Amino acid sequence: MTHEQNRPDESRAEVLESTVGEARAGHVRAPRINVASHAGRPRVVIIGGGFGGLNAARALKHAAVDVVVVDRYNHHLFQPLLYQVATAGLSPGEIASPIRWILRRLSNVQVLLADARAVDRTRRVVELDIGELSYDYLIIASGSAHAYFGHDEWAPMAPGLKTLDDALFVRRRLLMAFERAEVITDPEVRRQLLTFVIVGGGPTGVEMAGAMAELARHALVKDFRAINPRDARIVLVEGASSILTAFPPALQARAEQSLAGLGVEVRKGTLVTGVTEGAVQAGDERIDAGTVIWAAGVAASPLGRTLGAPVDRVGRVRVEPDLSVPGSPEVFVIGDLAYREQEGKPLPGVAQVAIQGGRHAAASVVRLTEHQPTQAFRYRDLGNMATIGRAAAIAEIGRMRFSGWLAWLVWLFVHIMALTGFRNRVIVLVQWAWAYITYQRGIRLITGQGTPPGSRQ
Repeated sequence: MTHEQNRPDESRAEVLESTVGEARAGHVRAPRINVASHAGRPRVVIIGGGFGGLNAARALKHAAVDVVVVDRYNHHLFQPLLYQVATAGLSPGEIASPIRWILRRLSNVQVLLADARAVDRTRRVVELDIGELSYDYLIIASGSAHAYFGHDEWAPMAPGLKTLDDALFVRRRLLMAFERAEVITDPEVRRQLLTFVIVGGGPTGVEMAGAMAELARHALVKDFRAINPRDARIVLVEGASSILTAFPPALQARAEQSLAGLGVEVRKGTLVTGVTEGAVQAGDERIDAGTVIWAAGVAASPLGRTLGAPVDRVGRVRVEPDLSVPGSPEVFVIGDLAYREQEGKPLPGVAQVAIQGGRHAAASVVRLTEHQPTQAFRYRDLGNMATIGRAAAIAEIGRMRFSGWLAWLVWLFVHIMALTGFRNRVIVLVQWAWAYITYQRGIRLITGQGTPPGSRQ
């Protein structure tokens, strides 16, 4: 007797949820997922709706294949601007778009809202939280997560920025620090509340530090009566000998000068050895801080380890030159989850690597369906940029290295054009223009729960 016969009053969704629950407990095999398909056409499953996954799907729009895009979130997130949501510069909907909407015109693409748990290369199935999904070709673009270097217990006190939930939680924590300081009479407690530490001097950490400084020194300056938001202390801690290590020394120095101009304290060559509620141990210095933001490192998605293929120390899959998994030419790993060297150096964890990797993996799938050999992937570096604040940025594009106003304008143009959807581009442009004219950040809303996203039930 089937589940439907046993429970006539339950919906199909409830039956599926019950069956999947039993499968997780080991009682039955997870159900196969019913997806649209055409007889005789191979199925390409893409795990992840980020830069790599979406570009792979788009590159397959004219191919004689059925594509299934799987993501745990229903939206594509433009992560490079996530810090602007966290610092009240932009709203979540301005840097995110529904994946179904983005791919709506691709008739051979179906989108599934599900969480990929494991890959069985022998059976050619992906184990999802809603069942099993078979594939003929697989492109894994599940990205990375925060890495606390073996100290995951720091996560509740030092949230990072990877999702919209993370950004909204950080925004709440930042704004609540000023609200609490407004009503505290103890000067030491107030000083602690108005001390903010960012761990990690890469682009995310530097951009976050600059945005926080502008928030405190401009946007909030007239909002309070008992405190002066300009008294906020912002400390950027970096373990390496310099910030923005991917940039040339001259541009690193310009970025550090811009941070100093905003009042940001930079600690270089300083390792964080402890994070507690209300304090950070940075080298020999204890910094009493009410808010700590983590931007120090990432670890590859755990999905990579389920492949049973060689991985590096942070869990990235060591792929073949064509980005396929050793021993499985039909499985490709791209973006932050893939470890691939070019000219003796690992490819950086930036959006362009994922974008180009997604397109290359899609082209390889097409070649395989046509019984042609695949080609080695070669990353084309289109440049590197970081913004520190108002009219302050650094850029390295080919042999050109520049900073200041021009670099900032280039940064603005590139990021606006990279956003998904004309509406988002227009709204973000208007928001930035308004912020430039008025020095204001209009999205100063305290919303959501006061607990980190990962700890919610």
